[in-house]
Amino acid sequence: MPTDDCLRPPVLRPGDTVMLVSPSGPTRSERVARGIELLTGWGLRPVLAPNAYARQGYLAGGDELRAADLNAAFADPEVRGVICTRGGYGAQRVVDLIDMAVVRRDPKVVAGFSDITALQFALWRGARLASVHGPGAAWLDDRTPPRSAESLHAALMTTEPVTVAAVEDEDTYPVRMPGRAQGRLLGGNLCLITASIGTPDMPDLTGAVLLIEEVQEPPYKIDRMLTQLRRCGALAGVAGVAVGQFTECADGWNTTVTDVLTERLADLGVPVLGGLPIGHGVGQLTVPVGTPATLDATAGTLTVSPAVHGGTHTTRLVRI
Repeated sequence: MPTDDCLRPPVLRPGDTVMLVSPSGPTRSERVARGIELLTGWGLRPVLAPNAYARQGYLAGGDELRAADLNAAFADPEVRGVICTRGGYGAQRVVDLIDMAVVRRDPKVVAGFSDITALQFALWRGARLASVHGPGAAWLDDRTPPRSAESLHAALMTTEPVTVAAVEDEDTYPVRMPGRAQGRLLGGNLCLITASIGTPDMPDLTGAVLLIEEVQEPPYKIDRMLTQLRRCGALAGVAGVAVGQFTECADGWNTTVTDVLTERLADLGVPVLGGLPIGHGVGQLTVPVGTPATLDATAGTLTVSPAVHGGTHTTRLVRI
């Protein structure tokens, strides 16, 4: 297993305050209301960031507003979790404005996915903070049914390892290269991973289990992104690949996203496991990122160490 040297925040407990922030695109209040209802039912105290409902075109307000909300959440000792409302676009525009010293001094669990991959990469680079890849607070019951809620709850409010099994109904289920790999789980949305190449936030994937998922990208664009990752050397030392949901990724050609994933990943010589219900599809499950994981492509499971620890909140400065 990799050295378990990530920074884990304390597990969320009933009574804890969590701040709902919008670091990327604008959100819808009725969906957030459902998320607030869900979080409240778990005993948490969700509060809206001051600019959570701001809007500036395709952004949830100007860069300075979104960055201010993130920094306020990280700096407030009463806030124990940061739950992003949704993805969209915009996180990369504000990550350089985050006060990483504050993040390191008082780590908090951060949850989100899609464009939030950029935020999670930045927090990994700047603080080695483990975080949670899962649904945001703008909740939609049709896409994230009770099993999705239970999975997010377990990742935020327990210290148990998370195990996700491949599901035969998922489009990427046929993508599989058998074997067993251990490494730190890093990654998330494929577009954001490739958009991070050449930035300080692109993690070193040597020895890591890479998580990839995507939505509404045709197979040739999936090919292009994976080819870019290969050509820049990012996949040269990867220990394994966990393939999540590739949702609405068909086009008019007779090449499927499963064909592309198999062709571009098969010759890496590492275990690859598709069919994991992680991403933008129905039944999305939650996994920690930044923590040690075991990918058993033969058995069809991904097991990940928790992103949170069971101790009490203590303010500390971690040097990286």
